[in-house]
Amino acid sequence: MTETPSPSPASATVTVLPAAEPMTAAFDVRVTAVEQLSPNFRRITFGGYSLRHFGVHGNTLDLRIKLMIPSRAADGRDIPLPEFRTEKPAWYSEWLALDPAVRGAMRTYTVRQARLDAVYPEIDVDFVLHLDAAGHGGSAAEWAARARPGDGLVLIGPNNRAAHCVTAESYAGIEWRPGLAQRVLLAGDETAVPAIGAILESLPPYLSGQALLEVPSAADFQDLVSPADVAITWLARGSAHGRLPHGARLQAAVRAAVPPPGWVAATAQPPSVGPDPEDVNVDRDILWETPARLDATAIRTGRNPDKPAGALPFYAWIAGEAGTVRELRRYLVRDVGIDRKQVAFMGYWRLGKAEL
Repeated sequence: MTETPSPSPASATVTVLPAAEPMTAAFDVRVTAVEQLSPNFRRITFGGYSLRHFGVHGNTLDLRIKLMIPSRAADGRDIPLPEFRTEKPAWYSEWLALDPAVRGAMRTYTVRQARLDAVYPEIDVDFVLHLDAAGHGGSAAEWAARARPGDGLVLIGPNNRAAHCVTAESYAGIEWRPGLAQRVLLAGDETAVPAIGAILESLPPYLSGQALLEVPSAADFQDLVSPADVAITWLARGSAHGRLPHGARLQAAVRAAVPPPGWVAATAQPPSVGPDPEDVNVDRDILWETPARLDATAIRTGRNPDKPAGALPFYAWIAGEAGTVRELRRYLVRDVGIDRKQVAFMGYWRLGKAEL
């Protein structure tokens, strides 16, 4: 046997690991098209070669992104946005430290559709135009109402170079995770319509269930489709008989779709009410309870680690105005007895409170 001499330090091979890619990145985009879908919905298409590096490797589902809305000068022009270096860990705090008139506003939206393999990649974002009679509203709604092709914007979203060998579920901006469920419930107000629409289009044919969508008026109903056996029901707050409070029709529809008692047998739970979930002050705190978060807490604390999320035949996804979501959370968990790890409860916004 011949002994092979060890390489000298001068000839040793040194492996240099590539720098870690940030999970999110900033993308400079331009408005390429604007479409008024209904009185309260406006679809804006954003395009840019930077979007070649945007996205998750799978369906976008309820993918959340941040839109950086430029402030408006006294003469009506958009004030140029600052540079966003999202690879820096402190980029967000540095952005917050800027003058609000310079930094613009950050708002969260859902990718409605994406065409990232096109020669010129594009994504669609549907805006809800909550405006008063004078055309005033939130910064994002006002920007969307006046947006025209050619307008520039910066969006913060998933960097697909950081997830080249994983699925869409690896990105924290996606909450739709039905697991082994065979029956699903999707419920939300107008702010959840884009996410529900994108989810419905991606569902496999073997799933069944219901999608309940509350919007300001019947003129806002959309033609949503799904390969799954999911009944889509639109609920209009406004009618010839008056206007119902926000969330009233959605709450009634969810109660009709998931009535106690006995219905809990479909969730493989004992036919009894569940524990009253801890209260959330939606005027002060964000209501955001998802199976993935509960799973992480169970593993960390050792509480119920043997009951992973997504292991039961029913899954629900509830999003919209936080007060309505809180009431539905209490109803589904306490009155119906559904396992909290089978429902995603997300307060997208709060009545009377501007987004931070």
